[in-house]
Amino acid sequence: MARTLNLGILAHVDAGKTSLTERLLHTAGAIDAVGSVDAGSTQTDTLALERRRGITIRSAVASFAVGDTTVNVVDTPGHPDFVAEVERALGVLDGAVLVVSAVEGVQAQTRVLVRALRRSRIPTVVFVNKIDRPGARADLELDGLPLVPLGVVEAAGTPAAAWRPRLDADRALDVVADHDDGVLAEYVRTGAVGAERLRASVADLSRRGLVLPVLGGSAITGAGVDQLLAALPELLPAADGDPDGPLSGRVFKVERGPAGERVAYARLWSGTLRERDQVGADKVTAVRVVRRGSAVERTEARAGQVAQLWGLAGVRVGDDLGEPHDGDRFRFSPPVLETVVVPDEPTERGALHAALTQLAEQDPLIGLRLDDTGDAALSLYGEVQKEVVGATLAEEFGVAVSFRETTTFHVERPVGVGSAVERMGDDVNPFNATVGLRVEPAPVGSGVRFRLGIEPGSLTLAFRRAVEETVLCTLQQGLRGWQVADCTVVLTESGYVPPPPYGWSVYSSSASDFRRLTPLVLLTALRRARTTVLEPVHGFTLDVPHDTLTAVLPLLARSDAVPLSTVTRGDRAVVEGDVPAARLHRLHQQLPGATRGEGVLDSVFARYRPVRGEAPVRRRRGADPLHREEYLRSVGRQA
Repeated sequence: MARTLNLGILAHVDAGKTSLTERLLHTAGAIDAVGSVDAGSTQTDTLALERRRGITIRSAVASFAVGDTTVNVVDTPGHPDFVAEVERALGVLDGAVLVVSAVEGVQAQTRVLVRALRRSRIPTVVFVNKIDRPGARADLELDGLPLVPLGVVEAAGTPAAAWRPRLDADRALDVVADHDDGVLAEYVRTGAVGAERLRASVADLSRRGLVLPVLGGSAITGAGVDQLLAALPELLPAADGDPDGPLSGRVFKVERGPAGERVAYARLWSGTLRERDQVGADKVTAVRVVRRGSAVERTEARAGQVAQLWGLAGVRVGDDLGEPHDGDRFRFSPPVLETVVVPDEPTERGALHAALTQLAEQDPLIGLRLDDTGDAALSLYGEVQKEVVGATLAEEFGVAVSFRETTTFHVERPVGVGSAVERMGDDVNPFNATVGLRVEPAPVGSGVRFRLGIEPGSLTLAFRRAVEETVLCTLQQGLRGWQVADCTVVLTESGYVPPPPYGWSVYSSSASDFRRLTPLVLLTALRRARTTVLEPVHGFTLDVPHDTLTAVLPLLARSDAVPLSTVTRGDRAVVEGDVPAARLHRLHQQLPGATRGEGVLDSVFARYRPVRGEAPVRRRRGADPLHREEYLRSVGRQA
């Protein structure tokens, strides 16, 4: 019976993820020659910018067959600036291969990916790559995880390096016995467990995501890739789902076709999606299914498959098709930088806005904000992403742009509870609506929640949605202009003028009354609750020559970094600690001079902390509810 495995390949940047994808495709017979990242000839890096820079920017899907199993490979970016692409890919996978470099070992982004995979309960195989490179280490330790090596490296660090399958029975037994009562009972009863029995248990536990098998090799020489290819159907679970069940799928990528039409990539968990089926307000006009090397035209896509869909003009990345999937979605850290992009030619402002809107379709986390002054602000993960956006706008859309200085994106959190209400008939309320709101602090990381504190039937659904949507939109700018996080907003009071029996009247309430009144009430409640401004902090790992440590420590102090631990490993020193995100780019720039170019700095977002000193203010965009008369004049013009 044919099986499908939707496989993600993830890694820290430069660990060899795309090269491994190429080698797997070639070994499986899906492509005739192995592409080169350096030469820009890989199958999955299709963007000209990806080929030129030698990095993966957008997730790509390829396919090959292993026996009766069709493996759909999602090649994801490794650079932290494009972690949003990885997040979207995680939501559609059956299993993953985590690539770790045998030279650099476990790096900061590796740990982030491990946490994401474990939290999402995605069964994972670890592949230790680059065993042929000088300095390669055959062993691997990864934060106390249940690793089970399935072989050994021979001649590590030489061109003749090879991977030999060999199960370490003692180590495998130590890991397996924690999860397999049958194996433990057999060992207690007989004092030994056969290798075949252990291997079967490892495979079963791996498919359930309880242990992480480890294989090794070299994507460049091909060492160990045959063994990895053969092990995938054994160690990772195939897709399940009932093609006759209710439709359930998720869009994880949106791109534009040759004619500018939207093409949605979707994973189906259940049901069948056919050409001409209605999805929301749109109708599917064409279907392609990723299968054994390429996307082929079909009249339908079935549960377990990855499909390309045409005709869904309103679709966005992250949209569910049919019933929402009940799987856990891992959320990576939000972008912590912001910049304003302006066209070099003022006459191209409209073209820039159209291009940025299209890019936001493909990556919603760039957080595009347009205001009435014509400025466009983008949320970013790093300077590399900003360079890529600029190059993409120039090459794909023909719009040359400049960026203003990158600033750190802060957030606001409520300090206490605040309430406000404005009622119809009050002298100060010009709208045919009553809205009462209460703002409450919520647990860190919980986001923004809206709930009813009134009887559900006391307000029409349209008016209720108008309030909720406006609350979420208004909280993009708090008391000091920053996005408000981790709070609950409760609708405590409402009222409206119903239409007369014979139809609508100018005196009846409308959704626009609620949309225009809600910001005034919400910001009043938020002002009474008060907010604190927080800045993003990154955890860093700094690996430097030991004799440069005396120069590095003052550099960290000037960057407001706080070293938490320092460990000596031979002639190297590894420092771990925290550093404000605002100082991170400057630290990267100064590090080579302090370490003779030999320092390696990795960092990942850790948390938000209250700003020390005076809280920064972000310029507000659009009508400002904090200035009532000005706001009422503005929304009056828009009415």
